[in-house]
Amino acid sequence: MSKKIAKVVKLELIGGQAKPGPKLASAGVVMPKFCTEFNARTSDRIGEVVPTIITAYEDKTFDFVIKTTPVAILLLKEAGIEKGSGNAKTTKVGHISKDQLRKIAEYKMPDLNANDVEAAMKIVEGSARNMGITVDD
Repeated sequence: MSKKIAKVVKLELIGGQAKPGPKLASAGVVMPKFCTEFNARTSDRIGEVVPTIITAYEDKTFDFVIKTTPVAILLLKEAGIEKGSGNAKTTKVGHISKDQLRKIAEYKMPDLNANDVEAAMKIVEGSARNMGITVDD
């Protein structure tokens, strides 16, 4: 017999630094247990934003899936800027190389809807363009 799902919550937490709080309270999980497990599984990604999907069950147990860091954060880090452009069409705020673009696309492949790295690169390049970041050839 399968467990009955009480709630599914998507959160962006900092790797290795989860702590009890209102975000986790809304998920309906045993907070100390979740924090311990999450911090252990993300100890290699300390300080990074880690998207997480938490499935809470009616018996207070839970499962969680850890995703890769969002593309926007990776692009900002590679371009060495703090934020994207307010008007991406007219104001360019940074540059990245094709190699940096490929590195991001390869990292994001498990979470992207792409069949190969070239398609993933186009997705990431579109995000860069919308942030005012130019991709140099």
